[in-house]
Amino acid sequence: MSQAGSPARAYDFLLKFLLVGDSDVGKGEILGSLQGGAAESPYGHPAGIDYKTTTILLDGRRIKLQLWDTSGQGRFCTIFRSYSRGAQGVILVYDITNRWSFDGIDRWIKEIDEHAPGVPKILVGNRLHLAFKRQVSTEQAQAYAERLGMTFFEVSPLCNFNITESFTELARIVLMRHGMDRLWRPNKVLSLQDLCCRAIVSCTPVHLVDKLPLPVALRSHLKSFSMANGLNARMMHGRSYSLTSSNINKRNSLKKAKIIRPPQSPPKKLYKKQL
Repeated sequence: MSQAGSPARAYDFLLKFLLVGDSDVGKGEILGSLQGGAAESPYGHPAGIDYKTTTILLDGRRIKLQLWDTSGQGRFCTIFRSYSRGAQGVILVYDITNRWSFDGIDRWIKEIDEHAPGVPKILVGNRLHLAFKRQVSTEQAQAYAERLGMTFFEVSPLCNFNITESFTELARIVLMRHGMDRLWRPNKVLSLQDLCCRAIVSCTPVHLVDKLPLPVALRSHLKSFSMANGLNARMMHGRSYSLTSSNINKRNSLKKAKIIRPPQSPPKKLYKKQL
């Protein structure tokens, strides 16, 4: 990942992504559906590797993507290993009409974990426009992606459906992992719902959100929003409640101490008369 330092460049960040999957799953179709960008690498590339660049907009920042399509054929495995070392993200592609291509994702994940461990990955089911020939259900692919901690998309290059969205989500994951998202946080325009949630969370502790007279869905959204964005407000409220509870306990202990008095010794004069 690199950040543009010259104002003449037409992008703010540069990311390198790999499209990985068996042969004939439509990786070239995905690259071909992208509008604009260069189709030839300035560094050159060997046979079995396709290249395409595109620029996406993410929260007001221009992200240039270098997309490398590695062939799924076995004779190009050594090329894939060399190109995977400098990648910041991997797009695992399978064909929803080909069960064998989905079963081969495990093999590609092992290759990625061996040569590029820790690289963010997303799972993409290609050729959604051929859903009437589907051999891999959406629920099964979604469960597989959730088990491995990946985001899942079904795309269609023919309809240009979810192509840019999948690349944008992977770019967001990569930049958040490197901590680069804070560079544009002040420029982010909040929606009306986010503004309302922020106002409610700022004056309501998270443990009191369930007691608000609001619908269940809205209360759950407020709790998730407070967990993600209202940490300082919750800490402030938590301290105030802990202080008040401690003060109440101290007052109760003082009252009890005043009520329970030690027995007093008899006066000295009475003691003499008894003697």
